[in-house]
Parts: sequence; structure tokens; C-alpha cells
Amino acid sequence: MQGAQHRQPPLAPGRKPVPRGASRMVAKEPMSARLPKANFGFLKALFWPVLLVALGFGTYEGAQRLMPYADRPITNVNVQGDLTYISQQAVQQRIAPYIAASFFTVDLEAMRTELEQMPWIAHAEVRRVWPDQVVIRLEEQLPVARWGDEALLNNQGQAFTPRELANYEHLPQLFGPQRAQQQVMQQYQVLSQMLRPMGFSIARLELRERGSWFLTTGAGSAGPGIELLLGRDHLVEKMRRFIAIYEKTLKEQITNIARIDLRYANGLAVGWREPVAPTIAQPAVAKN
Repeated sequence: MQGAQHRQPPLAPGRKPVPRGASRMVAKEPMSARLPKANFGFLKALFWPVLLVALGFGTYEGAQRLMPYADRPITNVNVQGDLTYISQQAVQQRIAPYIAASFFTVDLEAMRTELEQMPWIAHAEVRRVWPDQVVIRLEEQLPVARWGDEALLNNQGQAFTPRELANYEHLPQLFGPQRAQQQVMQQYQVLSQMLRPMGFSIARLELRERGSWFLTTGAGSAGPGIELLLGRDHLVEKMRRFIAIYEKTLKEQITNIARIDLRYANGLAVGWREPVAPTIAQPAVAKN
């Protein structure tokens, strides 16, 4: 039996036969497709840092060249604020060493620190104003009371020591541990508001080391000064008790009262003034 014969299908007109076996041809790729593509990502990442460095260097160089023309001497110092206890002349003398600098080199922070070391200055603000001015705004201390014998207290309970303490003997005198300045000032303000409607003022308020409070009123329309022994705690409640009893029974006799002890839980004790012995008039001697 004869083997079957394989016949190739007839080729289409105009088409070349495809080679068989290992000699088969592969279509060639274009040269641009076979070469490696250039990677510009690194250059793009490097471009912006280089540009920023160049701009910064240019800005710095321009500023250095313009500085001699822009940095002028300080020719005007404007001191603002309601000054009662210090003069502008004293302020000008205090900051004179700093004003010798130029507009951009003047040390504003050092100037502010120097001003706040003056006893009567509570707060200072210093700023530049183009082209040659320094503006200084000052806030003075507000003396409310004396602290012991050597200092004054402002309304925040902060002690300061001016030279002219003798001029402020009319202020109330507060005593206490150094750590308790603000506490004593706050207690003074509370008690003073409670006593004022009755015609009393506080001449002396003392907080002792063991925590006891002692108050002395000033002489005034309500009568001579009296001493109030308040104890350690519940000062507001004790003061309310004193006010209630004062209006009912003590008001008419206040001139005879020397001290009132409020350290009791539900009452008080009154210490009376010693009666003043009447003065005996000396008989007149007739002379011949």
C-alpha cells in the first residue's frame, strides 16, 4: 500500500513561500527600538535644588550689595505710653548705648531687657520702623501697696523697689513670706472690697509664717482703726460675720473697740479700748 502523499496548498498569487526549518527569517527591529532610552529623571530631580541654591545665592549677594545703602543710623526714638513715675529723658539715657547701632544691627531684645530692669517699667515693647526709627512702648508699674518696709507691690502682686519709698507711706502695708506676695495681694483686694462700703480701709494686712491673717483698718469716717484677728482660713465667711454683727450692735460703739477676734466658729470677741483718763486742768496762778 503506497504511503499517503502530502500536498502543500497552492500559494496565493504574489506570495513567496515561507522557508522551513532553522533557516526561517525573522523581521528586523528598527535601530531606535534596539538602543537604550536615555533616563532624564535624575536631571529633573537635580534641577530644582540647583535652581533654589542659585536663587538663594543671588538674593544673598544682592542683599550684601544693597545693605550699605539700606542700613541707616538710628536718628529717631519714639517713646510711647502714659509715663507718670519715669521721664522720657531717663529712658533715652538708659538706651543710649544701643541707639549707636544702625537700623538692622540694633539689638531690640537687649534694649527691651535693659528697659524692663528699670524699677518703674513693668513691660516694654521695642520695634523698628523704616527707615531710621525705633518705637518704644512702655507700661509703668501701678503701685497698690507697700511690701514690708523696702518694696512696693503692683496690682499683680509683684514686688519692685524704686528709690523714693518715702513718697508712698500713704499706701497700705502688706506683710508675708516672699513666696506669698501674690496671695497676700489677692486677699487684700478681696477684703478691701468687702470693707469699703462700711467706710473702712485696710492700713495693714499680714500673713504670718503659720498661716494666720491679721488686718488693721485705717482711721477714717467709720472711726479709729481697729485690729481684726482672722485666723488661718474661711476669711470671707468671717468677714461677712463681722459685717453682720457690726451693723446690728457694734456700729454705735466702734470708737471704743480696739480689736475684734474672729477666730471663733460661730461668733467673735471684742477687745475694748482703755478709757482715756481726763486731763486735770492746772489752776492758773495769779501774778502780782
